[in-house]
Amino acid sequence: MENELRIIISGGGTGGHIFPAVSIANAIKAKRPDAKILFIGALGRMEMQRVPAAGYEIKGLPICGFDRKNLLKNIKVLYKIWKSQRMAKKIVNEFKPMVAVGVGGYASGPTLNVCASKGIPCLLQEQNSYAGVTNKILAKKASKICVAYDNMERFFPADHIIKTGNPVRQNVLNSEMTPAEARKKFGLDPEKKTILLVGGSLGARTINESVLNHLDLIQNSDIQFIWQTGKYYSAAIQEQMKGKEMPQLIITDFISDMGAAYQAADLVISRAGASSISEFCLIGKPVILVPSPNVAEDHQTKNAMALVNKDAALYVKDSEAKDILLKKAIETVSNNNKLNSLSLNIKKMALPNSADIIADEVIKLATK
Repeated sequence: MENELRIIISGGGTGGHIFPAVSIANAIKAKRPDAKILFIGALGRMEMQRVPAAGYEIKGLPICGFDRKNLLKNIKVLYKIWKSQRMAKKIVNEFKPMVAVGVGGYASGPTLNVCASKGIPCLLQEQNSYAGVTNKILAKKASKICVAYDNMERFFPADHIIKTGNPVRQNVLNSEMTPAEARKKFGLDPEKKTILLVGGSLGARTINESVLNHLDLIQNSDIQFIWQTGKYYSAAIQEQMKGKEMPQLIITDFISDMGAAYQAADLVISRAGASSISEFCLIGKPVILVPSPNVAEDHQTKNAMALVNKDAALYVKDSEAKDILLKKAIETVSNNNKLNSLSLNIKKMALPNSADIIADEVIKLATK
């Protein structure tokens, strides 16, 4: 079709980038069912599985990040960048997009560079309070930059910024379960206070060790726990928990229905990824954030502090979590005034309808 919208969405690497990207694609399709959307990702990264599972086509580039520890390996990295640039050019020439969307991550660099060089309008979506390297480099070539936090003119041209928030998973917002029903679904007492511990789909070592180091606190409290260990740590944790009967502790490697898990929880313990934070804001969920120290420019701590400075979340440093996290969580979940205050304050930071707002901007750029 001559007037068919053709849109490239590029980037990924983590769930935090992929979920918003898919949400934007879904919002575009809802508004313009004729839109043809092609994703471009990095081979070997999470998007190569998650995007097809969501019903979209994806092409992979062999790109990866620089190795800061072993500089000799970067000769291969430079070759991969060169090859990815050539592949991106071929994909763009064949697909002929009207607009390109970059959500951060390795693949968005070569993809949006090629699109910008051809005069194709580009839109960036920056999830974090501290802009990623790829988006900072691409900012000068972008027509619009959609952000979730204030003060992003530190990184981007102020006249190109739109504060939209981060798109989130719809099943998180659409859960119709009551807290009691959600707890029953997890095999827990529907009336007891419940804490949810999540470290992303792969898991978070520090959060897991915080539980393992303080099983006595769980045993001696009247609190229930849902513990998502992540697939990477699951087998080792199951081995360590053999012979320990703890009905108030539900252990699972992965939770497919996060909407139900959030409904079941009075308090969440989580890393401080931008996507997760956006979900907590929209559902008004009290949270203790344990930022990962293994991310570029410590951006998770900056994400967390944007909430902590407004009394909208609690913060525990990764290096201290193994000692104090569980005790702090049990104290917090037992304090109804604190829970209500956190819920009220985090909800004030919510930016609803992000995917729709970004989709409108994409369609505008595509049809100019």
